[in-house]
Order: sequence, then C-alpha cells, then structure tokens
Amino acid sequence: MRAMLLEKPGRGPSALRAIDVPDMEPATGEIAVDVTACGVCRTDLQLCRGDLAPRRLPIVPGHQAVGRVAAIGPEVGQWRVGDRVGVAWLAEACGKCAHCLRGRENLCAQARFTGWDLDGGYATRLLARADFALSLPDRFTDLEAAPLLCGGVIGYRALVVSGIEKGGRIGLYGFGASALIAIQIARHWGCDVYVCTRSEREQRRALDLGAKWAGGYEASPPVALDAAVTFAPSGDVVVSALRALERGGTVAVNAIHLDRIPQFSYDDLWWERSLRSVANFTRSDALALLALAAEIPIRTTVEVHRIDQAGAVLDRLEAGQIDGAAVLATN
Repeated sequence: MRAMLLEKPGRGPSALRAIDVPDMEPATGEIAVDVTACGVCRTDLQLCRGDLAPRRLPIVPGHQAVGRVAAIGPEVGQWRVGDRVGVAWLAEACGKCAHCLRGRENLCAQARFTGWDLDGGYATRLLARADFALSLPDRFTDLEAAPLLCGGVIGYRALVVSGIEKGGRIGLYGFGASALIAIQIARHWGCDVYVCTRSEREQRRALDLGAKWAGGYEASPPVALDAAVTFAPSGDVVVSALRALERGGTVAVNAIHLDRIPQFSYDDLWWERSLRSVANFTRSDALALLALAAEIPIRTTVEVHRIDQAGAVLDRLEAGQIDGAAVLATN
C-alpha cells in the first residue's frame, strides 16, 4: 500500500513523506478498506502544521475516506467484501461512559479519531472499526461523497448546536467546504442565510447559492441573527458573529483549533446570548446528514488531486486557493 506519512509537523509539502508498506490486515471487529478518495480537511492542515498537537507520530492523516471493503476481520457481520464504505473522523468510542450512554459519544474521553490517533485516508488502504464505518447513499460518487464525511457532518452538527429553527435567520462566518454544504441544509430548512467572508468570490458564490446577503467580516448583516456558525479559525470572527445576534441567540464555533478569542464587552453576551463549541460528531449525526444529503440532494464542489500531491494541496488550502473541497484520488 501507498501512504502519505506525517513524521513531524512543519511547513510546506515536505511535511508529508510518501511510503510503501505491505497491505494491512484487519483485526477482530475491523475491516480493511481500499481507499478510492479522501477529502482534505482544515483539521489535516492544522495537524500537519503543528497548530493541533499530534496524538501519535508518525501518522497518516485523512478522515474523509471512501472506498471498498477489501478484507473482514473476525466478529464482523454487517459488511461484505466489495461493499462501499465511508470512514470518518470518529474512529471509536468506549460505549460505556456517561456520555456514550446518553448518545453523546463525540464527548467520550476514550474516543479515538481517524488521522489523529489512527492512520487515516491519505493512503491506498486503511483499517477501521466495522461498527464505526458508514454506508453511503448511492446517488453520490466516491469523489462527491468524501467531503460529506467531515465538512458535511460537522456543518450539520454545528447548525443543530446553534439551535437554528426552520425559517430562522442564520449567519455563516467563513465560506469554505463545510459552509458550502451548511448553506444548502439551511436553505432546505427554509432559513434566511447571511454570509460573512473576506473573499469577494465566496461572497458571490454564497449569493448564487441563495444567501439573502453576503459581506466581509468587517460588515454587519442587515438584520439581527437568530443563530450563527463560525467556520473560520479566528476568535475575532467569533466575536463579530456574537455581536450580530438577536437576544437569546447562539454562536456555534465550528473549530477544533482557534487562534484566540479577544477581550470583548459583556454587553455583547448579555441578553442570554450564548457561545457553544462544536466538538466532533456522533455516528447518529453522520447517518442523519447522509440521509439528508441524499434527500436535498446536496451538491459538493470538488478539486481532484493525486494522493502524492497531498502536501501541495495543504499549501493551497492554507493559501485559500481551493475551490470547494479538495479530494485526493488513489487512481
């Protein structure tokens, strides 16, 4: 198998090294997946740059993998060789703690994550726990499905965490791959969407996708927002979103890493406004998003690159040069 290995976080394409190793075989409860496509996520970038502290090195990044079941370990009953499968960020949880028992496995202290704790999808093969692998809707190709497995699911969870109701006014701060999916969900729910992003190109795209208004981070939406989701990893943007809220509104911070949150006036938080972080997602979230994606149907915009171009793709993502979502293809 071929894989892109992160041995030490750093700058530039050389942070990832291509290696060839024998194909891995699944253990009890696992499946081996021959990867056909893997989405490139900003979390991958933060891990490779060192903004997100590594949990294990060396590691193969990538947590939006689509492929086919190549081999099945003992005690696996729900998959067959040749089945199409998705492998996402949540790799496993204990299933026994208070969080897991309440359906909040995303908060499990023993949870492990694909591409952070376990080798991920920047490879031609990966191993996954069978009960955490996901069936994918037939209407999406492998390349189209890959961005749904993180950007799609976490965007969906962020909308839920924000408390936005159908027909409400939602602000999206930042307009990358996840927000491109979130706006389609919000519009499907009948929401008025207001987008803040520094890119004029992204502002135009937001309007084309049905946003009521789009402007820069320094601008204020023309109405008070019932809720907002921030996608940009900037604390300044979080405060801007908070100031745009109606009384009682919530900002959901969709980030695993944030540079900082600057000091702000308590008046911006008063009137029962809330700040909530979005931490990972559950398998239930993933299944709900995939079903909703097929119903809408969600359209993903992808740039396709070879797996050995992963380092250069991360550079382009950092520079804001990716159009939609980048996906690595293995063939």
